[in-house]
Amino acid sequence: MIKIKIILGCDHQGIRYKDDVIKYLKNNEIAVEYSNISNNEEDDYPDFAIDVCKKVLEENALGILICGSGIGMSIAANKIKGIRCARVVDENDAFSAKNHNGANVIAFGINVELEEVYKIIDTFIGTKSPSEARHLRRIEKINKLEEGK
Repeated sequence: MIKIKIILGCDHQGIRYKDDVIKYLKNNEIAVEYSNISNNEEDDYPDFAIDVCKKVLEENALGILICGSGIGMSIAANKIKGIRCARVVDENDAFSAKNHNGANVIAFGINVELEEVYKIIDTFIGTKSPSEARHLRRIEKINKLEEGK
């Protein structure tokens, strides 16, 4: 596996996968840091998305967000300049998110089976960033949108 750091954040629903994902990453010699936001039954997914995404940018890391569906986390994450977060449900999504769209964060829900989660993680980490002109052109258009151009 590629040497990279993963910043992980899970809300009160996603916490169900926290320990398994951390163990999986560590067993594969991947550095992992968990969000500083405390988990409780009334925590709010945007807080985790913000915390994880800021660290992803500061540390040039990749991020993984887990909540009930992955939808709310991805919406919140994509409000942060410099973040390209994709909600993924399988390893094909993880590949496209990173290789085609330059995703630096992925989000998924607890409805994704744990074995598929491991495949998603492996694919996300192991996939190269975009290099084809068509993908780079599209990402540049997204970057311009982010800049308000």
